[in-house]
Amino acid sequence: MSHGPDDGPEDGGAAASFEEALLALVPGLRRYSRSLTRTDADGEDLLQDCVEAALARRAQWRGANLRSWAFTIMTNLFRNRYRAMMRRPTTVIEDAEQVALADDTGDPLERARIRAALETLTPEYRTTLMLVVVEGYSYQETADMMRVPIGTVMSRLSRARHQLATRLAQDNIVPLRRSK
Repeated sequence: MSHGPDDGPEDGGAAASFEEALLALVPGLRRYSRSLTRTDADGEDLLQDCVEAALARRAQWRGANLRSWAFTIMTNLFRNRYRAMMRRPTTVIEDAEQVALADDTGDPLERARIRAALETLTPEYRTTLMLVVVEGYSYQETADMMRVPIGTVMSRLSRARHQLATRLAQDNIVPLRRSK
């Protein structure tokens, strides 16, 4: 089924299937948006803007990989916000209260350590790591979404993994008192 620019409003079935397919992507897009923004509130804003942009730009979708197309929209929205924020730095008065994670399995201290380690990565490294490792995109798909050569994706992923491993290893060191 083609979802090109010729599919107009009179094609209700195609519109419904597009919206259903986009809705099915929301959990992955939510994880990705939170990893990019580092906060639940900003992540939800980014997610909402991404879904809104995808719906508004539906005619631009060529029927290929909707998942890749939606993640590309989110990546570009985040980059644009990040660049704008760098041009106009702001001071956060107070962080909003954190919403508890829905997943309460596993060690909460370990999750906190991993989240803290992820936050030390640059946005480029964190984005690459999340797309390849968490969301399961191939190097080529990630390169296409980020509009960088595949070698850059491989390099960023390698460096992100190394920095993450180094940071997590540092956190495992427990200083012992020396006896006198």
